[in-house]
Amino acid sequence: MIKSLEQKRCSEILKNNYIGYLSYISGNRPYTVPITYYYNDEEDYIICYSGNGHKVKSMRKQTSICMTVAEIFSNNKWQSVMAHGEYAEIDGGTAKLYLHEFSLGIKNLVLKKEHKDLDYISQFSSKIYNMETPIVFLLKIDDITGKMKS
Repeated sequence: MIKSLEQKRCSEILKNNYIGYLSYISGNRPYTVPITYYYNDEEDYIICYSGNGHKVKSMRKQTSICMTVAEIFSNNKWQSVMAHGEYAEIDGGTAKLYLHEFSLGIKNLVLKKEHKDLDYISQFSSKIYNMETPIVFLLKIDDITGKMKS
């Protein structure tokens, strides 16, 4: 049976994962791409970064976006969460602060969840800083919904 998840459980799923599917609109067509994210549950926003390509150019034009995160255990046991909200691009020193929060959040989550050592995170973080100036953006959450099957 499929049931709705309570808000608290939806937040926990977002908080305990870091890979999601970002959906956006471009030219009246929906697109969904996998993306690494960090969810700040206290302030209720999701931090992401990207190069300046199709995704960012599209979200600048159509700012309504959503993130889906799924935990799939089997065909008959899964949980999924969808966070709807607005794209908000961050720049300058503020972007660096959010990118720092993102890096620390991912580092802590990977260490806690996957027991990976710091070398993995330093490699991950170096990719952030070796990119041609990444675009840092937030998904400012309007609402979160979730479903489960068990």
